[in-house]
Amino acid sequence: MKYHGSCHCQSVQFEIESDLQKIVQCNCSICIRRNAKMIMVPKENFTLTKGEEYLTLYQFNSNIAKHYFCKKCGIYTHHNRKSDPNGMGVNLGCVDELNATDYDAISFDGRKL
Repeated sequence: MKYHGSCHCQSVQFEIESDLQKIVQCNCSICIRRNAKMIMVPKENFTLTKGEEYLTLYQFNSNIAKHYFCKKCGIYTHHNRKSDPNGMGVNLGCVDELNATDYDAISFDGRKL
């Protein structure tokens, strides 16, 4: 199914194709601080539809994972995964049609990466 999403100020917008079967919550040093549930999708199932110029990139440690945030409102929207470079983690709280509190997440042990 296709879903639409955005940051809080709507400057960054995206679409994803997902069956919502892989929703995770990671315990790595950045994910534990942002406390976001993420929908995992293949890169080809994620399309940035607006606002590339508003994205800012944050990387740390190995500089493999790429975490993207809106420059205007500061919301984390998505990231390229260290554990699967061909996959994307998308902030469930940014998906317009879904309420993140309605979904349980699988724990992912990102501290071990």
